[in-house]
Amino acid sequence: MTDSSLRLLLDFDACAQRDKGQAPAFLHRRDRKFALTCEQQNVKPTPKRWLAHINHLSGPGAGTPPSATTLRFWQRINSGFMVAGTLFGLLTMLGLLFYDGGQRINVTVIVAFVAFQLLLAVLTTVQSLAGWQPWRALLRRFRNHPESPVFTKLQPVLMARAAQLGGVCFSLAGLATLLVMVVLQDLAFGWSTTLETNASRYHSLIAAIATPWAWIWPAAAPDLALVEATRFFRASAGAAGMEPARWGQWWPFIAMLWTTWALLPRLILALLAGVLIRRKARQLLASHPAMQALLYRMETPALDTGNQYNDASDLPDTDTQLKLQPLPDAAIVLCWAGAGDPELPDALASGKSLIAKAGGRLSLENDRQTLKKIAEQLAEQAGRTVIVVTRSWEPPTGELEDFLANAREHWPKGTRVALVPLATRIDREPDDHQVQQWLRFAKRIGLEFVTVSLVPIYGTLADVNGGYME
Repeated sequence: MTDSSLRLLLDFDACAQRDKGQAPAFLHRRDRKFALTCEQQNVKPTPKRWLAHINHLSGPGAGTPPSATTLRFWQRINSGFMVAGTLFGLLTMLGLLFYDGGQRINVTVIVAFVAFQLLLAVLTTVQSLAGWQPWRALLRRFRNHPESPVFTKLQPVLMARAAQLGGVCFSLAGLATLLVMVVLQDLAFGWSTTLETNASRYHSLIAAIATPWAWIWPAAAPDLALVEATRFFRASAGAAGMEPARWGQWWPFIAMLWTTWALLPRLILALLAGVLIRRKARQLLASHPAMQALLYRMETPALDTGNQYNDASDLPDTDTQLKLQPLPDAAIVLCWAGAGDPELPDALASGKSLIAKAGGRLSLENDRQTLKKIAEQLAEQAGRTVIVVTRSWEPPTGELEDFLANAREHWPKGTRVALVPLATRIDREPDDHQVQQWLRFAKRIGLEFVTVSLVPIYGTLADVNGGYME
């Protein structure tokens, strides 16, 4: 299953679900910046480019796309239908062509069965268009996690395509079995019905069915003489006047009947199901609630005042309930975006087993190697704490947030991260607004696998004041 529209919808929906845990101000700044970047590059900010931008911010360690798991699940469903269809097609044709030498194979039964297959194919497509899901409870039993409400609307057309693919394999296996049986056995065909039907009326029915191919293969369109010569009754299977040589002349008609009215409709409806999936995915993406919010954020300039109240007379709210706590003991220090250059204070550098660098001008490959190296160190230590050193005068960036989110995929659970914004001058305390921006950042990121800490370093080298947030 390689539908780009379906993958785009699944990835966008998964990203929208993740964004629900982000602050609206952060989302606005991120998406507005993306729109301005696209404007500078003279390209349209499409959902596909937006997802590529988000994946780029996540870095190379972001893992597999969210759509991969769902698509693999439906690939298994398609494969199951195709295998089952092949087996049932083989067994069904063997049953229809069963011949013990005493009674002929009734063409009427085969015509009725093909008509039944055509009816099933049409009903499958109608069911998908109507959105009816009688098998929904069965799908839930095989899913490890529930589908999103948006993707649930796609399930009828996805299941319709799986059923049509199974029908295609059923018809192909049946046709192949028919041709093999024609070569290996001397099949005897005839026609019969309990109703009072003469040969001319039956020939009219057969001629109407054979209309699509009669001009291409005249031998596959039985004439009236063949219809009259191959009718049999319950008590006259071996009656005089029968021509056994003509009993096998029905097989071209049977082959074309099966190909035209069983195989081709399934192929056409399977292709139609693929078209419906892509069309439905595009419609759901365009009407997705998160898409409307994304377009608004990209078109509206971001204005961050820090005021979370509706009363215009209130001053901007820049305080947070988080408080500074003592600097925790840690053997690993990570300097972010050049923080600590040219050298770290002794309180941070002494007694450390690993001092690494990431972010800033360093490459994404270097960041990935740093994450891996720290993960190996943490696995060998009892106390899992990492001090992340930043610059207090620089605002927190989305790159740092993405880096810490990436760390969740690599570092052991329970790892504690201490954010340490260094003061501008070693003899002065950082300004309050600088500390507050990092406290708000620590509150916002709130990763589940870590205890986020924040420690400003200032004063003399021996004077360390700071803390962590539980």
